[in-house]
Amino acid sequence: MLDRRRTISGLVLIAISAGLAAWLLALPGQASARAPTVLATRVDGPITPVIEEHLSDGVRRAERQGYAAYLVVIDTPGGLLTSTREIVQTFLGAHVPVIVYVSPDGARAASAGAYITMAAHVAAMAPGTHVGAGTPVTQEGEKASNKVINDAAAFAVSIAERRGRNPTFAEDMVRKGTAISAQEASRRNVIDLVVPNQEALFAQVDGRQVRLGDGKQITLRTAGVAVIDHDLGFIGALRQLLANPELAFLFFSLGTLAVIYELANPGMGFAGIAGAIMLVLGFVALSVLPVNVGGLLLLALAAGLFVAEILAPGVGVFAAGGAVSLLLAGVYLFRGDTGVDPAVLWPTVLVVGAATTLAGRLAWRARRAPATTGDDALIGRTARVVRAEDDTGQVLLDGAWWTVRGRETSVTKGQNVRVVDRDGLELIVANADKLESREGDDP
Repeated sequence: MLDRRRTISGLVLIAISAGLAAWLLALPGQASARAPTVLATRVDGPITPVIEEHLSDGVRRAERQGYAAYLVVIDTPGGLLTSTREIVQTFLGAHVPVIVYVSPDGARAASAGAYITMAAHVAAMAPGTHVGAGTPVTQEGEKASNKVINDAAAFAVSIAERRGRNPTFAEDMVRKGTAISAQEASRRNVIDLVVPNQEALFAQVDGRQVRLGDGKQITLRTAGVAVIDHDLGFIGALRQLLANPELAFLFFSLGTLAVIYELANPGMGFAGIAGAIMLVLGFVALSVLPVNVGGLLLLALAAGLFVAEILAPGVGVFAAGGAVSLLLAGVYLFRGDTGVDPAVLWPTVLVVGAATTLAGRLAWRARRAPATTGDDALIGRTARVVRAEDDTGQVLLDGAWWTVRGRETSVTKGQNVRVVDRDGLELIVANADKLESREGDDP
């Protein structure tokens, strides 16, 4: 019996050892078979500081988490040149391959989008798309000065030369506003390839060698790649909406009018509050103010409005304005990895706004409450005369002895009196019983 048990135990140990060995041997195969991943984001609409920050965050995340590449699917009419320069610098110095894909059919990489596309390690376009028209314009839509155009042309040519693309087209798209189709861009070495979809893109760039920002040359491994989305999220989408150039102009115009109206017709403060918020939004959208500075101004405005609601309570205008300002401060001030989740931001704003309104109501009620100190606190109080001598007597009120004198007749010991006036350190009183009987007889 003992030998049989030993035999069974030995067989179990052998089976466990064999299974463990097989699992360890299979690990390298599983790791090698695991598909690489690509971090992907989509840019629709104008290039703004919000997009610049989002793409920079994407590059840093792709570098930090070891993605095979960072894919940017783009369809843009252009945008701010300052934001474009920041994006290009990020792409040129990236330590992860950056792939820009102009898509879907009918999309464009115009103006700022053309600079960004040429700055990628791999530039691709879908059929029916176009690229170019990179001439800088002013906020009013007029052609920029020659100085600005010369600077932009040199910038575009330097990008093309760095990536081995066509410098002639890069200069022409700035000086002449040249724009070309996807097929023409491929033929003229403006982009690397024309592909109908992302699957074809990953298949064709697999095995391509690119040089990263640190000078290291690597080979792309994108066959069968898994795509992980890197989207703006609700807060980012809201910030991008507020950064729209048309809205920026509207904010600036209406904000200025609202402030002027408030100064000309001081009232409840609604116009002034709305004007101040819109002016900050407009300045941030036009890149006159950095995003962080705009967020700090909105935070300071929110704090000031909350204090104003407590010091000068009304119908809640200050509290409402402070809540809106606090919400926008959370949108602008905290971004990227430190961004505030909407599930935290909205309840916080609502709770703070409601609490401030309540505090204002309590302060207003306290100011309207009867006084508890001074002359007003004594008028109307009743007491019993404890001692009486000549024309005066003494009563005890709130733990203090007061000398009282009758308004019409002398006071007597044990009499109930009511304070009706004060003369220095003496209280003028009347017979409380007679006063109550007169009040009871009044119709």
